[in-house]
Amino acid sequence: MRVHCDAYGCIQQCTIATREVSQPASVVVGRAAGAAMECRVLSIQSHVVRGYVGNKSASFPLQVLGFEVDSINSVQFSNHTGYTRDTSFLEMVVDIVQELKRANPNLVYVCDPVLGDHGSMYVPQNLYPVYKNKVVPVADIITPNQFEAELLTGKNISTEKDAVEVMDLLHAMGPDTVVITSSDLPSRLGDRFLVSLGSQRHVRPDGSRTTQRVRIEVPKVDAVFVGTGDLFAAMLLAWTHHYPNDLKTACEKTFSVMHHVIQRTISYAHELAGPGRRPSPPQLELRMVQSKADIEDPAIVTEATVIS
Repeated sequence: MRVHCDAYGCIQQCTIATREVSQPASVVVGRAAGAAMECRVLSIQSHVVRGYVGNKSASFPLQVLGFEVDSINSVQFSNHTGYTRDTSFLEMVVDIVQELKRANPNLVYVCDPVLGDHGSMYVPQNLYPVYKNKVVPVADIITPNQFEAELLTGKNISTEKDAVEVMDLLHAMGPDTVVITSSDLPSRLGDRFLVSLGSQRHVRPDGSRTTQRVRIEVPKVDAVFVGTGDLFAAMLLAWTHHYPNDLKTACEKTFSVMHHVIQRTISYAHELAGPGRRPSPPQLELRMVQSKADIEDPAIVTEATVIS
């Protein structure tokens, strides 16, 4: 069983996916006896009529990769409008995760602790202690950006060594897998790239632990998108499901999907805008359907480097 909860703003989304069903649960659909193993996802997220945010951004890519997706829309808007802000939703998600983990200890919970970026919070301060003290400790995989990772640990990141120490501190809080999705660290490929880092702890058969750490150089994009965080979390859920003990490959697949979708979106947006004109937000809506083949089998254009 897998749980993925992507906190877009105030945690509007919660996705629950089942890999192994050992006991029945009201939010989980088990496989029939003798049937092939399936992974069924219950996605509780915001919904937009137009564009790709929340359920619209997560459901189609997961289905393309073979996941059965059942969607519950926590709210429904005509288009992306911003973030709701409520601690009760976060606490409800924690309760769901704890209940499901009691029913199935193999459950994996993926959380994007969306708190802010570039040195400032864009959610109320009262959400921070809920994330730090309740949400992150029950998560198995988290995907903060640099600001969120620093905020959760109280340690600044100025070097790769600092980032490794921050990821270790986040491991100590509970999650076995940490992906810092973006950072201000200098890229070895120049200033047109940003640096992402990941760390995954494994338990050996003898009970000892080993850690795999990776660094990813990601091309920068001069545009603002919505729904990319939801897509990233969905893809990380999918590829860590397929490669549970290989963070390097899971990250390469995830970041490569993001690259293909974003590049196709930019190309299409510039065609719509016309020569010399900057694309508008509606023109920059993710070209998800057009990227189906890249979601299914992404050409690896973003390689991860194993670091110590």
